[in-house]
Amino acid sequence: MTKRIFRAVLTGAALATALGGLATPAFAQRDPAYAAARSSGQVGEKMDGYLGIVGASTPDLQRLVNDINIKRRAVYAERAKATNATLEEYALTAGCQAILATTAGEKYQAPDGSWQTRGAGAPLRDSRCP
Repeated sequence: MTKRIFRAVLTGAALATALGGLATPAFAQRDPAYAAARSSGQVGEKMDGYLGIVGASTPDLQRLVNDINIKRRAVYAERAKATNATLEEYALTAGCQAILATTAGEKYQAPDGSWQTRGAGAPLRDSRCP
């Protein structure tokens, strides 16, 4: 029964994410540093819905990632409340959608925690993804 409820919450959060969009595209349009870091493989989408640093970090890159993740968390909290989901449930669903939205050459976190480069095929996603 608990698994059924969890799936229902994830499905609802996925729908809300699809209808409301992710925070990511808006940041990409506003911040050329984010777009450059993403296209160069310095950052990637994590399964938990947040942006991660792939490889070596710099203070500027860390500030960029922290800023984006703070904004994402605020959006996730608001949307989780609206869909009666927990922040973690909503963030996982958003992470699933963000990984699915990556394009060839971009980095994402695989279910085993390793960083992968998206190829032409579908990315590896967590079994809990809707």
